[in-house]
Amino acid sequence: MKYLLLATLALVAAPVLAQNQDLGQAVQEGGEVETVDEGEGLTGSVSFEGNLDDLGIAIPGFATDADVPTPAHSSGTAALGKELARVITADLRNNGLFKPTGPDALPQPRFAEITAPNFPIWSNRGAEMLVHGYVRGRSDGKLTVGCYLYDMALQSQLVREGWVVQPADWRRAAHKCADLVYSRLSGESPFFDSRIAYIAETGPKDNRTKRLAIMDSDGANHRFITTGRSTALTPRYSPDYKKLSYLSYIDGNPRIYIYDIGTGKQTLVTQSTNPTFAPRWSPDGRWILYSMAVNGNTDIYRVPATGGEPRRLTDTPGIDIGGSYSPDGSKIVFESDRSGTQQCYVMNADGSNQRRISFGGGRCATPEWSPRGDQIAFTNASSFNISVMTPSGGSVRTLTNGWQDEAPTWAPNGRIIQFFRTERNSGRTSLWQVDLTGENLRRLPTQVDASDPSWGPILP
Repeated sequence: MKYLLLATLALVAAPVLAQNQDLGQAVQEGGEVETVDEGEGLTGSVSFEGNLDDLGIAIPGFATDADVPTPAHSSGTAALGKELARVITADLRNNGLFKPTGPDALPQPRFAEITAPNFPIWSNRGAEMLVHGYVRGRSDGKLTVGCYLYDMALQSQLVREGWVVQPADWRRAAHKCADLVYSRLSGESPFFDSRIAYIAETGPKDNRTKRLAIMDSDGANHRFITTGRSTALTPRYSPDYKKLSYLSYIDGNPRIYIYDIGTGKQTLVTQSTNPTFAPRWSPDGRWILYSMAVNGNTDIYRVPATGGEPRRLTDTPGIDIGGSYSPDGSKIVFESDRSGTQQCYVMNADGSNQRRISFGGGRCATPEWSPRGDQIAFTNASSFNISVMTPSGGSVRTLTNGWQDEAPTWAPNGRIIQFFRTERNSGRTSLWQVDLTGENLRRLPTQVDASDPSWGPILP
């Protein structure tokens, strides 16, 4: 991306430091979540007629058979049950498809009612759908969380599932329940139980400290990965969620590292004295794409994720940058100014058959292929807004209207796009997301200023 290219070229050389001094404490990216048998989900059709955004969903607090202490909540499992329902409510409300009512405005069901709802009570409240659930403490210290979705008109269960989690992972159970409801009612793939990596920015706009950070899809469980002693840029999750690739500048020289989130160890993939940009994973996790400027010409290279000899994939005058693989790994979309302006191109994964796909009259930058494969999101660099197009360059639509929006990244289900927005004058940055309709624009909470987000796949 030319914006990042210019910003990177302007970096002041950082002090010489061992790279491991820049690493924060190792964190475990998603504890084990065991699915338990809550019975087969009953089949049936959703009886609601109309738009999903008119669909009323009641989500009372999750019940418990015995209010016992748990590290997940200082007040025990009964209070945790309400927190679970609050997270599910927020997930379903913030995606813009539903109008859920959460536990703070609803009566608390008894434990016995979770599998035998009092349907008239909820129907009288205007609910078309009901989410019931429970949380139960186990003798081994873990928690069992069950989630049930009921259709009020049919007075029947649509789907149910349960999970065993460590107390620290209780929010994952809530996100999984929201995913279950979302998928059953919308027919879309889930995305709430996922994580986001981004660059956390602090300090004045002419001397920003940039650290790697990760968080849940709703902004919770925020953690800094690096300390900020060296500048970090363009993080990307590996396909298996175990690692992050990122670009780091130490002593003024760029290095591409892979950081193991579970162990805190990292591997140097490649380094150079030449300006280097935008590392990206291949879908199978075997390769890292990146761009490098040599003698005034910037091309796209591919290197094994384990390190090794890079291979140059483009060789044209100008700037080729920002490669993103198609979901099947067969093609790469990238930006290039070989035509005189920034435009988007597609090539085969081996660099052959390079062809321009953007002809809309504006400039096309930072393209990112949708996980579904049917859309490419990009920065309209003429207006600095987020747009989408088909892989052939057709059906261009602009989704945002900010002052400076850029660097789109897709939700795992390919329905929502996240990006970062820079404020006029102050230079402060923040994360935003918008769905493919261009509606439901919202800012994602972060502890500090934020840029360059990377939305990972659904957690395993």
